[in-house]
Amino acid sequence: MSRSPGRKQENHKISRELFVLTYGALVAQLCKDYEKDEDVNACLDRMGYSIGIRLIDDFLARSAVKKCRSYSETADMIAQVAFKMYLGVTPSVSCSSATGNEFSLILDKNPLVDFVEELPAERASLCYCNLLCGVIRGALEMVHLAAEVSFLQDRLKGDAVTEIGITFLRKPEDRKHRR
Repeated sequence: MSRSPGRKQENHKISRELFVLTYGALVAQLCKDYEKDEDVNACLDRMGYSIGIRLIDDFLARSAVKKCRSYSETADMIAQVAFKMYLGVTPSVSCSSATGNEFSLILDKNPLVDFVEELPAERASLCYCNLLCGVIRGALEMVHLAAEVSFLQDRLKGDAVTEIGITFLRKPEDRKHRR
């Protein structure tokens, strides 16, 4: 039997939709389990971190990317390759510091919120997609790049865009490699 060329993309879309629905159920259950939004946010970050430290191996094997030489290359790689590969979107990247260690990933469309209209009023400080921050932080740590990752803006909270901030914690000269 032969496969039709569009079959692979169709399976990818179904898998993404299943992931998004499952993720929504996970967040809903965490909201039932924890009274405070901060606890839910921390749990999502920990889960994401665990995913990130494992996902980086798959990313490096499947993407065949070259070694990044700067923080800006790393931010571009996250946006143009990793987000596209795993979520099917490509955020834009902007550098937000003169030192070149702070970047923003701006998502026009966040696939994790496809089935979410708004956060309940009693969950105003919930960071619904905090899993993404943990994934990015965990993956970066596995390639020896310490970073702080957080949501700066969120459409679910009424902002115009969804923006994830990445701050690399070491200066570029701290990353010298030994031969």
